[in-house]
Amino acid sequence: MNLKTVFRPTRKSVAVLGAAAGVAALTLTATAPANAAKAAHRPQEKKPTVVLVHGAFADSSSWNGVVTRLKHAGYPVVAPANPLRGLASDSAYVHSFLESVQGPVVLVGHSYGGSVISEAAADSPNVKALVYIAAFAPDKGETVTQISDKFPGGTLGETLNPVPFPLPGGGTGTDLYIKADKFRAQFAADVPKTVAEQMAATQRPVAASVFDEKAAGAAWRNIPSWDLVTTQDKNITLAAQRFMAKRAHAHTVEIKASHAVSVSRPDAVTRIIEQAARSTVR
Repeated sequence: MNLKTVFRPTRKSVAVLGAAAGVAALTLTATAPANAAKAAHRPQEKKPTVVLVHGAFADSSSWNGVVTRLKHAGYPVVAPANPLRGLASDSAYVHSFLESVQGPVVLVGHSYGGSVISEAAADSPNVKALVYIAAFAPDKGETVTQISDKFPGGTLGETLNPVPFPLPGGGTGTDLYIKADKFRAQFAADVPKTVAEQMAATQRPVAASVFDEKAAGAAWRNIPSWDLVTTQDKNITLAAQRFMAKRAHAHTVEIKASHAVSVSRPDAVTRIIEQAARSTVR
């Protein structure tokens, strides 16, 4: 078919087409700024604050690699010090800290810190997700010792060094440290030797009484949870971790790592925290 026979332009048709093109251009020019303005004023999705709670024989610096990655991803992050003096008092302390955080929170606990977040979050409506990292997640009325006795095989007890300390109201308490020469093999076997030595020297002791203190709450019964299970853990046995994760109906990931997984594998820890955080954004 000869295209010239389909459309033979005249002066009148050219003028009409030109006018139409001009109108279209004006329309695009007028609507573009309006669309841009709408996009600029569209509220950004606010990411939840990630609160990281360390456990026994560690301090907040054990989260450093995780903090760096989460901040790079745009998350507000804070890692308050866990007093390690008693489950009730430690949980009350973390609970009071949570009240100072604006907006939704993803609450993360490592080791004994898992017991603390389970109780601290029970009456904290801003906590939208719990993340357990090689952690205890006791039920209400349950102790850490009961869980450990139910799933034997951990070797922590034989590595501990008890140190007495005076109690404020009189009497004597007992602090527990991991012996320096046992620390890496027991706690951080997949951490570089020099780093493990630093961790051993700066470890925070835990009051021995925390292991027999009954949990007053189990927030995982009402708050969605995630659980990173460490298969090479010598503090909390693999069987115990799997039991607690299954009982909590947690979104579970298993990783070949030691108890000090937040130091040895901050990438994996960050990933599971981000999974939990994304679930809070609707």
